[in-house]
Amino acid sequence: MTFENLTWEVRSGIAVITLNRPKVLNALNHATFQDLSRAIQALRDDPSIRAALLTGAGEKAFAAGADIQELRQADTVEGRELALRGQAVMRAMETCGKPVIACINGFALGGGCELAMACTLRIAADTAKLGQPEVKLGLLPGYGGTQRLPRLVGKGIALQLLLTGEMISAAEALRIGLVNEVVPAAELLARGEAIARAITAVSSSAVRYCLDAVERGGDLPLEDGLAYEAALFGLACGTPDKNEGTAAFLEKRAPVWKSR
Repeated sequence: MTFENLTWEVRSGIAVITLNRPKVLNALNHATFQDLSRAIQALRDDPSIRAALLTGAGEKAFAAGADIQELRQADTVEGRELALRGQAVMRAMETCGKPVIACINGFALGGGCELAMACTLRIAADTAKLGQPEVKLGLLPGYGGTQRLPRLVGKGIALQLLLTGEMISAAEALRIGLVNEVVPAAELLARGEAIARAITAVSSSAVRYCLDAVERGGDLPLEDGLAYEAALFGLACGTPDKNEGTAAFLEKRAPVWKSR
């Protein structure tokens, strides 16, 4: 696959998606969103791909935010359309049914931080900086930042970051729960791939059910969420992977998964 503003590589069932506008710190313009939409569709539809890593080209930035030149021209109608477009792409990634691991190699600000939050997991280089500085432009996050950030770190901490526009270190992002791990920059992609390999070593149908249970059940009342989990558990019990996994455990051997 060829793209204008990102690169795409598949390594033994793992897609590596790299935002590729390093001269502008991988800012998210309209063309980049179009590329991301195509990449997410390919990730979703290709059964040979089990997981993905998402990172930025260069050493400075994962994605430094939305393209300010585009934002400057937007009026009320265009601004809403920009927000809806970005939200749709990030929601498509969040619900594609496969884990996407953000490997945050530098600045993840504004739309870049929102993109990372839409990923399944977030691994940050120790040199990374994260934040939602939109208030400093007279704006608020428009790609899901006001909704995902409180869900990840809690309302109080989220509001502090949103209202001040403060940029935080990778260590602070780890402390508040915004990222899962912090590693030396030289080890970032290797660690992301190691996590992806651990995921691809287990049943792909079980992974899909886990993603679905957390994604759809997380916003339901507890009783409804439990009912949804039970329904998915029942579906999992009817899969060849459940039969193989339980048999392999009892026979003390490695499972040979059936699902794709």
